[in-house]
Amino acid sequence: MSVPTRRDALIGVIEALHAEIGALKVNDVAALERATADKLAAIEAVAAFGQAPAGDDLRALAEEAHRLNETCRIYVNLMAANVRRRLQTLTGSAGVATGSGPGTVYRPGMGLAAYA
Repeated sequence: MSVPTRRDALIGVIEALHAEIGALKVNDVAALERATADKLAAIEAVAAFGQAPAGDDLRALAEEAHRLNETCRIYVNLMAANVRRRLQTLTGSAGVATGSGPGTVYRPGMGLAAYA
């Protein structure tokens, strides 16, 4: 069995990030948990190599991993915003009436007299 290299560890991070993105796209929680665990293990493997200078090949892999991680972050933020919006809709706190104080819940018909 061969000992993984720093390059192998970075490729593991990238593969895990691709799996994480795939799981996020289809809302597969079990696959997301596996991919996240794999990603964290691969990141630990990269960290085990220390902070020795990286060549162009390793730098390119690290940049790819960073880009993919940003893509995951965007998916998660969009999902969180969708959940927040849905919860607000379900609880009736989806909007604020114009001219009302902060935190005031929109109610149909509020403030319409001014425009009548």
